[in-house]
Amino acid sequence: MQIRFWGTRGSIAKPGQSTVRYGGNTSCVELRTDSGVLVVFDCGTGAHELGRQLVKEHKSATRGHILISHTHWDHIQGIPFFEPFFEPGGEWDIYGPKGLLQSIRETLAGQMEHNYFPISVEKFGATIRYHDLVEGSFSIGDLQVVTQYLNHPALTLGYKVEADGATMVYCCDHEPNVPAAASGTSEITGHDSRHVEFLAGADLVVHDAQYTAQEYPARIGWGHSTAEYVVRVCQAAGVKRVALTHHDPLRDDDAVDRIISELRQRAAGAQPPLDILAAAEGQVLHIDAAAGRARTTRGEQFTAKANVDAATLRRPVLLHIADAGLRRLLTEAIRLEGLPEAIELRDGQPLDTIAADRYSLALIQHDLPVADGLSIARRIQESQSDALLRLPVVLVTADPELQTQHEGVFTDWLVSPFSLSYARTKLRFWTLRLACRWVRARIPANEARRLEELHKLAVLDTPAEARFDRITRIAAATLDVPIALISLVDRDRQWFKSCVGINVNETPREVAFCAHAVLLRADVVVPDTLLDDRFADNPLVVDGPRIRFYAGTPLQMANGDCLGTLCVADTRPRQLSADEMTMLHDLRDMALEQLTRTRAVAA
Repeated sequence: MQIRFWGTRGSIAKPGQSTVRYGGNTSCVELRTDSGVLVVFDCGTGAHELGRQLVKEHKSATRGHILISHTHWDHIQGIPFFEPFFEPGGEWDIYGPKGLLQSIRETLAGQMEHNYFPISVEKFGATIRYHDLVEGSFSIGDLQVVTQYLNHPALTLGYKVEADGATMVYCCDHEPNVPAAASGTSEITGHDSRHVEFLAGADLVVHDAQYTAQEYPARIGWGHSTAEYVVRVCQAAGVKRVALTHHDPLRDDDAVDRIISELRQRAAGAQPPLDILAAAEGQVLHIDAAAGRARTTRGEQFTAKANVDAATLRRPVLLHIADAGLRRLLTEAIRLEGLPEAIELRDGQPLDTIAADRYSLALIQHDLPVADGLSIARRIQESQSDALLRLPVVLVTADPELQTQHEGVFTDWLVSPFSLSYARTKLRFWTLRLACRWVRARIPANEARRLEELHKLAVLDTPAEARFDRITRIAAATLDVPIALISLVDRDRQWFKSCVGINVNETPREVAFCAHAVLLRADVVVPDTLLDDRFADNPLVVDGPRIRFYAGTPLQMANGDCLGTLCVADTRPRQLSADEMTMLHDLRDMALEQLTRTRAVAA
């Protein structure tokens, strides 16, 4: 791959004598693969000169792709001045993060409205295609692209691209998730560890480094990295070369030189070595193929594209919720997701006025005798003649058996009780017309007897005990995992009699992986949660502790009732061998033996 920098300045363009060597234009980076695929990262003021060069060197119209990290002005200001967009016959694909209420096209076109610019996007002569993205992966020709959200006030994506046996990562703009990490000397934890995983093994990282560690305390929350932090995470990720970019507009060339010199001195002798440089306008870098390297990203795993009609997201949600508590919770979820204020369906309202072009979603409660939502939902569906434009209808109910009886009839089901977090997650996917990959385990048929058995143990909410902690410590050490738990699944929660690797005593039942093992009364092994439709959007996966692997084996009493699990989890995908599963079963039996003793004492 060949990389060329056309804009390296952050926040605002700063041309002048003091910025001649590193450049004054804002973010724009060009990438070309051996096969000729052209990709541009961001379209700040540097895109103007890039566009002129493309028109000059191409006798025919150009074909290219633009990956927008986010839509702050310094990253899109060059779009109205990008000459290839005005060439008839040209073809360009523009990719950017999907906002819940606005598509990438509308956002980019906003700066070309008549109040700000004399020419609108309709004047473009080239064919422009817009692609809204979320986290995931996709392909551009022979280029594989992985996206990951960065920590910035605006919705921002980092891009990891792989082609020609080489890997480059572009991260602009990103702030340390833990402020202490800005120093570049503290331990990397939490979400910063996830950032390291994203950078892992890259041949080149182009990374925002607007501040120094000394400057950062006065700029916490502004959405930018320190140079020290960038070097630290790149070293932890095994990166070969890092180009610091998004230079502060107050920083002159000599100051950039001093920062690079200090960073190189600090990194001297570190293994593996890290080549540190400051990105400069006009600078060209080549990334050679790594011998024997296997492709690490696979576009078919999951998709980053979210092609959603933005108009849908500006329509209100229709509510028919009789229970005041549920109505307040769902209204709050709608507000927090930034959707228009919900409209309540009133008794006697003509259902032929309820159409998909007026509402984004219908949430209908069905809990007899209070609310007969089932008949209302059916009548809404029957009133819509166009099958392609049907309004999504979600039944809200406290009866989990209804879902089984009417499976496939409605868009989805929301079984109460549920948390605000769960409602927001489901709402987000319903409105985006995406499948929500988070499945709460259903309630077992023997639930009443199972809970009675669990409560007879008299173990819930008791203090930690060495006999149980010994088991989880052995499980974690023997199976080489950071998390091991003895989890007991109560009515609305899972409670941990012993836990290694996490600092909580319980979680809601709706997020519990162990609840699935309780339902099935069998081992549940998930090699990679991101590839499992039951768990990929679970808060324990997308937030802390970011579980990627899970294995749980049921704590099953002699009468068949399952009380919980002995489980292990990891933040990396993996498998357990047959011998390791045997070890997990042996430790489970030890835990069951201790629980049985507890029951005998309680009796």
